[in-house]
Amino acid sequence: MNATRPDTQTTPVGLTTMREVVNRLLDPDAVPEALPPTGDELQTLTVLVRGHLELLVPEVEAAARKLEPDSVHRYTALGCVWEARSRLETQPSPPRYGGAAGYARRLARALNALCDHYETLNGTTR
Repeated sequence: MNATRPDTQTTPVGLTTMREVVNRLLDPDAVPEALPPTGDELQTLTVLVRGHLELLVPEVEAAARKLEPDSVHRYTALGCVWEARSRLETQPSPPRYGGAAGYARRLARALNALCDHYETLNGTTR
């Protein structure tokens, strides 16, 4: 389901598209015989996830900051925003942590968490 929040954005947030990209990167973890994306596909998916994160981070942050300062949801959503920004600042490390595929999966997990927070903060569901 696509959700919009007109008071903080000008373009609809395409959660369905974002989750499809996340699933393409994370589903091979759930199905051992499935092969993870490689090469050009992995590079394309990584660029997509980064773009989705750059779109969603400010949306989740703005919505979380509207919550009460002592709200647990505010705290966890802002923690997720921090994590996503940290992931965006890093680059893949070929010999460590799964290389480019591991990096893409870490970005995808951060995006998946932000999608969850976005839905909760805006009263939408999957």
